[in-house]
Amino acid sequence: MTTKVGLRMPAGASFDEWEQAGRQLSGIVDSSSWWLGDWLVFGKDHYVDRYQHGIRAVGLQYQTLRNYAWVSRRFEFDRRRPALTFQHHAELASLPLDQQETWLDRAEQNRWTTKQLRRAIRASRELGGRTGTAVEPVRRLELPGGRIRSWHQAAEQLGVDFDQWVMASLDRAAARVLGDLKELPEVRGLKGIGGLSEAERPAAISA
Repeated sequence: MTTKVGLRMPAGASFDEWEQAGRQLSGIVDSSSWWLGDWLVFGKDHYVDRYQHGIRAVGLQYQTLRNYAWVSRRFEFDRRRPALTFQHHAELASLPLDQQETWLDRAEQNRWTTKQLRRAIRASRELGGRTGTAVEPVRRLELPGGRIRSWHQAAEQLGVDFDQWVMASLDRAAARVLGDLKELPEVRGLKGIGGLSEAERPAAISA
C-alpha cells in the first residue's frame, strides 16, 4: 500500500512479489520525470502568463521541472527509448540530434547503465579528440600486475604508445581469426606479427 509518506509491504510478501514491486516503483519514478517534463512544456506553451502560478500551487521545484522540461523538448515522443531511462536521455540532451540517436542505439544495444553511457561519451571525446574518431568504451579487466608490466615493456621496445599498442595488438589478433588483417591500418609504426623480428615476436605475441 502506498501513502504520501511511505510504502507498506505485506508481511507475507514473497521475494518475487517484492522484486516486482521494485520494478514497478522504478518504472513509475522514471516515467514521472517524463510526465512532469511534458506537463511543464504544455503549461509553458498554453498558459504563458499563468503556468508559474500552477507550479507554485502544486509545490514542485521550478529548477527541477525546468530540467525535466528541457529533456522532454529535446526528445519527441517517437524518439524516446522505453528500454532506456530518463537519465540516459538527459545525458544526451545537449548533443546534436544525429549524435543522440547514435548514442541511444549504443546504450540500448549494449544495455549500458547511465554511468556506463557517461563514461563512453567521455572516452569518445577524449580519444576522439586525439585520433579524430569515436571509440567504444572498454570494459575493465582484472589482470596480474606482471602482465601489465610486460605489455608496457613490449610497447616501449617497439617505440609505440602503450594504449595504441594494446588496441592495435588486440585488433590484429581478432583480424587473424576473422581473416581481415589487411583491412587494419598501421598504428604509428606498429607492424604485423609477420613483420617483426624473432626478438620482437615474443613480446608482441604476449598481447
